[in-house]
Formats: sequence, C-alpha cells, structure tokens
Amino acid sequence: MLRDGLEMKQRIYSLKKQTGVALFISLVMLLVLTIIGVSAVQTTSLEERMARNSRDRLMAFQAAESALRDAEAFLETITTTALFSDAGTGGLWTIAPFSTTARWMQPNIWTGAGSVVAANALQGVIAAPRFLIEHAATLVREENAYQLDDPYTGSSSDRIEVFRITARGVGGTQNARVLLQSTYGRILD
Repeated sequence: MLRDGLEMKQRIYSLKKQTGVALFISLVMLLVLTIIGVSAVQTTSLEERMARNSRDRLMAFQAAESALRDAEAFLETITTTALFSDAGTGGLWTIAPFSTTARWMQPNIWTGAGSVVAANALQGVIAAPRFLIEHAATLVREENAYQLDDPYTGSSSDRIEVFRITARGVGGTQNARVLLQSTYGRILD
C-alpha cells in the first residue's frame, strides 16, 4: 500500500511539472504557422503586382510597335519630303539640330499636334499610341547610277530618303510607357 501511495504521489508531481508546457509548445507552433501564412500572402501579392506591371509594359510595347507599323505604312504613301518642316505639321518634322532638344523629348509633343495618333489602337491601353516622323537625310548612291537607269535622264531612282520614326505606347496605366525608334529608308518616285 505504501508503494501505491508513493506511485500516486509521483504521478501527481509529474503532472504538476508538465502543466503549461503543452500550451507553450502549441502557442509557438501557432506563431510559426502564422508567420508562414503572412509571408505566403505577402509573396503572392508581390508576384501579382509584378505580373500586372509586366503585362502593362508588354501592352505599351505592343502599342508602340503598332504605331511604328502605322508610320511605316504612311511613309509608303508619300511622294515628296516637302511635307516635313521645323513646325512639325501633322507629326512630320525635319531633323532637330544637334544643339536642341530631341523632338520626342520636347514638352507636350505626345499630346498635341506634334505627333499623330496611330490608327490601330489596342484593347486595354489607357491612351492611344502615337508617332512622329523626322526626315533625317537624303542619300545619293552615285556609284550605282549607271547600273540602274540611263545616266543622261537625271533620274532619282538611286536617291534614298531616310526617316527616323519615334513611336510611344502607353499600357494599362500611365506609368507603363514605351518609346521605340526605327530608321526607315525608301526611294521616292
């Protein structure tokens, strides 16, 4: 009997000793799980913002590319460079002198008459893509004149007009903007 009483006291003492340890361990585990959950939510929201920004930039790039194609199609229709001036009528400019600000960097160039609204607008963009065209130079290849035409007719078939096209696209937000430039040359008839 004495032995049973002693075992009972030891059991009661060991139960008193373990009281609260399970609660502490479960609270620590709950804290760890909460930290993991909050971290997962933050990571997911960051990845979502990154994907949205990437989509907006891609939309802006596609809009600018569309404007470049519209400008190239327009250049295929012109027959003279007399339309190009320092005033930039209809988005057609002469090349800016070296000492001045480039045309595409001038204030209000993308909102006023200094640029042209592209015909092919994309769905979801906040603003229509725009372009401007600058007449950069006239190149004459005299070494080929005898191979192409009668040299005595004064033909200009070996004269290439060079243009610089600058296009601006805006994506789903005003902060997603892309500027693209291309150089385009063609023989005017």
